[in-house]
Amino acid sequence: MEKNFYITTPIYFCNSNLHIGHCYTTVAADTLARFKKLQGFNVKFLTGTDEHGQKIEAMAKKNNMQPQDYVDSIVEWIKDLWKTMNIDYDIFMRTTNPNHVKTVQKIFKKLYDLGDIYKSSYEGLYCTPCETFFTEHQLVNGKCPDCGRDVEKLKEEAYFFRLSKYQDRLIKFFEDNPKFIEPESRKNEMINNFLKPGLEDLCVSRTSFNWGIPVDFDGNHIIYVWFDALFNYVSALGFMSDDDSEYKKFWPADIHLVAKEIVRFHTIIWPAVLMALDMPLPKKVFGHGWVTIDGGKISKSKGNVVDPKILVERYKTDAIRYYLMREINFGQDGNFTNEALIKRINFDLVNDLGNLVSRTNGMIQKYFGGQIENFDYEKNEQLEKMCLDTVNDYENLMNQYKLSDAITKVWSLINFANKYVDEIKPWFLAKDPNQKNTLANFLYSLVEILRVVSILIYPFMPSTPKKILAQFNLDESYINLQDAKKFGVLSKNIHAIKSELLFPRIDIDKELEELEKINHLK
Repeated sequence: MEKNFYITTPIYFCNSNLHIGHCYTTVAADTLARFKKLQGFNVKFLTGTDEHGQKIEAMAKKNNMQPQDYVDSIVEWIKDLWKTMNIDYDIFMRTTNPNHVKTVQKIFKKLYDLGDIYKSSYEGLYCTPCETFFTEHQLVNGKCPDCGRDVEKLKEEAYFFRLSKYQDRLIKFFEDNPKFIEPESRKNEMINNFLKPGLEDLCVSRTSFNWGIPVDFDGNHIIYVWFDALFNYVSALGFMSDDDSEYKKFWPADIHLVAKEIVRFHTIIWPAVLMALDMPLPKKVFGHGWVTIDGGKISKSKGNVVDPKILVERYKTDAIRYYLMREINFGQDGNFTNEALIKRINFDLVNDLGNLVSRTNGMIQKYFGGQIENFDYEKNEQLEKMCLDTVNDYENLMNQYKLSDAITKVWSLINFANKYVDEIKPWFLAKDPNQKNTLANFLYSLVEILRVVSILIYPFMPSTPKKILAQFNLDESYINLQDAKKFGVLSKNIHAIKSELLFPRIDIDKELEELEKINHLK
């Protein structure tokens, strides 16, 4: 029976200021998608762009462009960024997509016919940068609780969704499905800050600007951008279209991966609307933390944006992906620093992984002329147990979305292998002709460990495993999770090929000075 897995990131606000924090979400989703593929799942991975709203209209006007031309120019930049980060998405969804527009209009009309959307007038508080309505008690010191900016009072005719109607159903759903929101702290926040104080009906249309999906039965209104955007998760699968086979196959989503500031939209508004439509709810919403700088959220207005393209240009994609997934405990905030990044590269990628690969390759070159063959294989039970235990722990952690813990577990295996080399001292074995078979077995076992390591790091660092395997004349067909659960898979004929270092060492002080210069130039 086919196993399907549907994972989504939020569709990102369409602007050219995506920073390392946005990359964090998408790299995490890509890592999980690649892992599920290794497990044998048929994976659908969605990302995209949120292209409507008052903020987009204002930015287009500022640039003397029509909104559609403005978003078109930015989408290619965003796609290029995901290519730079080696993001292997299946769907790139744009909310200006005609099929999405038609789907949202049909849904809006259906909810109106059901009586869950009604016309009234709105008078309240609105944060334009966040495209979000707030009640007075939700503000923090009178300002937007998400971005800290001023809110404005609005009064206009609007359509409303009966969000309050679903308050009790939502609370019961949370109680019956305790793993629906993770981590636990996000669930407590939703219950205590939003559900218990009481839900108010949600304004779901605007009349004071034009850039959005029109309410097709009332031309004066456009649909609220967040109501519009959330439905990309099903419109991308053909929901309410002539061909909804993908929707039937992949919905409900297995996980919506979102940053913590938009958990409310995905765990209160989105489920309530799905309940109104009698549609299945997603299985999980995971609200991860922020990537911060000096403990504060990354923000262009604060002048602390970290450009991922510059980092990739200097250190390569896999190093950046590894740092993001290893350094930050998934679900919590994590502080980004250039120094921590460079140290991870030098210590983890150069000293640990790079060293194990280069010394294994080097010893095969030195002691066997690059070719181990015609030896009697003897199983090394200690190494086999360490490998198999690591694979088992890794898979369990990945299934729980504990990405940092999972990659840390792999590094324990790498460090164990490096220590094992130091304990065995193969350079002494090489001096004794009677130990040649023992030495061949030892080096074969190291290559086997590197084969397993290559499989386990693949979701995190998609390019590096191929480079490791290539050093031993192996291709990417060896990147197979089922084979990671076995030891002694490789043929007893190992061919090592002279290769460049996986990761060059970085002069930390010199590099930090260079990064400081780049930052000042920007």
